[in-house]
Amino acid sequence: MASSRPSSPHDLQQVDELIEELLSSPAHEVVGSEIEVLKSIYGDEAIRSWKRFPTDDTLRFEMTIDFPSPYDGVKIKVLISLLTTYPEESPPQLQLLSRYIGAFGVDSVLFGSVLRTFISANGVEWTKGAVCVFDGLQNVLDRCVQWYEDHLSTQKAGEVLREYASESHHLAGQPAALDELAYTPNAQETIDLPSGIQIFEAEPILDRRSTFVGRACALTDPSQVPLILSYLSSDRHIARAAHPTINAWRCQVGKILHQDNADDGETAAGGRLSHLLQILEIDNVLVVVTRYYGGIHLGPDRFKHINQAARNALELGGFLDDVDGPKKQNPRGGRKR
Repeated sequence: MASSRPSSPHDLQQVDELIEELLSSPAHEVVGSEIEVLKSIYGDEAIRSWKRFPTDDTLRFEMTIDFPSPYDGVKIKVLISLLTTYPEESPPQLQLLSRYIGAFGVDSVLFGSVLRTFISANGVEWTKGAVCVFDGLQNVLDRCVQWYEDHLSTQKAGEVLREYASESHHLAGQPAALDELAYTPNAQETIDLPSGIQIFEAEPILDRRSTFVGRACALTDPSQVPLILSYLSSDRHIARAAHPTINAWRCQVGKILHQDNADDGETAAGGRLSHLLQILEIDNVLVVVTRYYGGIHLGPDRFKHINQAARNALELGGFLDDVDGPKKQNPRGGRKR
């Protein structure tokens, strides 16, 4: 397990000496500059040099990287190995040293994906002669944050299942069927929908036990957005999803275009929906995607499904008429609220 101790003054001195040594060598000056930049970005105590042996042609150092808010206190340790041919002929090699991220034990899938950072389609493209350690570390951080969020969602889902089963048993005097928590379109709303708002709900997209449901509605004023989201969140089945209201919206008021988005825990998902509305040039609309996590990591496929669920809802509501031509009658199925 990677050490969690803070860097000592001796460690800091070793790092400074390493940077100075690299900067003084024309052949390694670019690597020295890169490590110096990493130190300034992540902080003096985030980097620790590993001992080098006379016959070793690989430079190794360890980075401790903090998770972004709201996961304060969660961090990962990554070992960076640079051959003497970096960056001209070989990419960096990254290895996840942390055996645990938060309370969850790191699995072989995440460990292997970090090792393949510069050789995987989902990793970082390496270009000969270009320094890229920072890009690799940020890619690793993004994947580790997503892995951690998925595990939190699985843990939360388990707690909800146990709570629901316990409540049902208490009320009915017998064990509850856990599949009652599966997505159904007939949940009871407890908050009224703003007058004149009609929500179009597309057919669910299913993949490896995860479910994605897209919804869309027309807007006449930005003030309607929080009311609509509150209405959706009051639906018990929507509220129990891992990511209930991933959303993006655009609304033209006079000459001013108002717009915003929210990830609802699914990192960068809201921004992708916002980009979808932008490239489709659709205004005065709110699009919401609900994701029910099924316990199996989907990787980048989850963003494909989120975008498709949103587009299906937009198509169902007729918002793509000007984009795709004449309207088709309910081409994706779905329903209206």
